[in-house]
Amino acid sequence: MDEQINYNLTQASTWKRIFFMMVFAAIGSLVRIMIWGVILLQVGSTLLTGKANPNILSLGQNLSSYTYHILLFMTFNTETLPFPFSAWNLSTEIELINK
Repeated sequence: MDEQINYNLTQASTWKRIFFMMVFAAIGSLVRIMIWGVILLQVGSTLLTGKANPNILSLGQNLSSYTYHILLFMTFNTETLPFPFSAWNLSTEIELINK
């Protein structure tokens, strides 16, 4: 049992993943702040024009998909690294590990 733990602790791939998880945790926090900006812009657009701005809708959808991809990676549901290590709109095509 101890040998297995020692083996796991010495694997470079494990530490590499932990590093990327910390990086994407920080990026995810910034993206969530941007999503709040999108929310406020859409509320303002709706109050002023009576409808949602289609450009901001697209941005909100892209940021939401990106957040989803980050969360899938951080919860070990995919091995595919999020943007900038893969395509921006990859979320719909992500291969999950345990289906």
